[in-house]
Amino acid sequence: MADRRARTITNLINNNFDQMEKAVAFIDDEGIESEEDLRVMIGNVRTLLSLDRFALVDDDNIVHTRYTTYTGGSRHHFLSEDKMEGRDVSTVLLYSSSRHLCLAAPVSDLKIAGKPYKASFVQIDIKEIVDLLAFEDEDRIYFGLYSKNGENLSDTELGPYVSKQNLFDSIKGIITEKVWEENRDNFTNAIEGSLTFTAKGIEETLCYVPVEGTDWMMVVLIRESVIHDRIRSVSEKSLSASKRQIAFTLLFSVIFFLVLLLMLKTLSKRELEAEKENTKNFRNMANTDSMTGIRNKHAYSEMEIYLNNRIRENDISKLAVIVCDINGLKHVNDTLGHAAGDQLIKDASNLICEYFTHGAVYRIGGDEFVVVLQEKGYDTMHEVISEINRVIEGNIAKNEVVISIGYSELTPKDQLLHDVFERADQMMYKRKQQLKQMGAPTRSDG
Repeated sequence: MADRRARTITNLINNNFDQMEKAVAFIDDEGIESEEDLRVMIGNVRTLLSLDRFALVDDDNIVHTRYTTYTGGSRHHFLSEDKMEGRDVSTVLLYSSSRHLCLAAPVSDLKIAGKPYKASFVQIDIKEIVDLLAFEDEDRIYFGLYSKNGENLSDTELGPYVSKQNLFDSIKGIITEKVWEENRDNFTNAIEGSLTFTAKGIEETLCYVPVEGTDWMMVVLIRESVIHDRIRSVSEKSLSASKRQIAFTLLFSVIFFLVLLLMLKTLSKRELEAEKENTKNFRNMANTDSMTGIRNKHAYSEMEIYLNNRIRENDISKLAVIVCDINGLKHVNDTLGHAAGDQLIKDASNLICEYFTHGAVYRIGGDEFVVVLQEKGYDTMHEVISEINRVIEGNIAKNEVVISIGYSELTPKDQLLHDVFERADQMMYKRKQQLKQMGAPTRSDG
């Protein structure tokens, strides 16, 4: 299980490096002549190639992103080199507590508006990697990403005993010093291994493997109750068969049971891997809108439950909800047909995703979308809304996609996410009336 998850991360890293090469080649072919054109182009390749937080670095160590430029030497160690020798994979800490995987690659012969550029990079939030690997553990199986010194990078709980603490600080004292040092050396030298210990009367097994291309270790904890449950089920059937074979000697029965026990442990692990893989695939299908490819209403409901818990625990401060509604979808369906209506929905989804790159976008109805913003998406919300509204108002005269947008932010009085949603929904309807006065179509047109 640990090895499979490590390979998933390695594949994610390699795929992002491949996409970065395509992005740089695409930008180089466009003949960009200004900083503003470069920002627009970075935004386009981020959308087309699904590269979140993509950026370019010029020879002066200035980082160029979709929205801004900044000096990146203090944040990214690879910029301290005069010339990058090859790809660089590192872990960076952003926004005080948010850890990201930074993938950087050198570029050659890239000039934009006469200025040479030396590198490109993307940053992947480790929380997004955890979501990719997550599965329902039923309080029996846990996983986490750790640094070589045992620090918990993914902020996931490795069982009730280790929890979110430093791995080696947690198990020190419950295993021998020799075993502790052997496993710590394995982490330092990126060597896979495993160890078993007993905590609070329960036997636990840790399996760990290095994540290729990083300085991380993938750790999976298997509580012995998983194996015991499977063994108990099969053993009961074996016991019934054994009664019909009473003639066998006790020695043969003991040997047979030991062999069976080893086989069952192997089968249990394989079955668990297959079950969790199927669960992951079904969950992705259940949470994806088939028409647009973005998250659907079911995914929004899950997110709403999660955020409601955080709101009740006063564990969140920066949170905003954007409600979007397509103008004139019924009119297009009635006059041009449902194929044109479907295309209008896809165009609207692309426009929303293009601008709200730091938010989670959901399609919750035929012509309704919701964007949930936190952290950086929350901080840049007003700027992005102003920008997309200018595009939308310009689309009225061009008879292109028009979207009514309303928004609201979490306040101390809010008890549920729905409280924020209601205010955003009311603002959206007011905006719809404004756009109607500007000549935009509505549901009743036609």
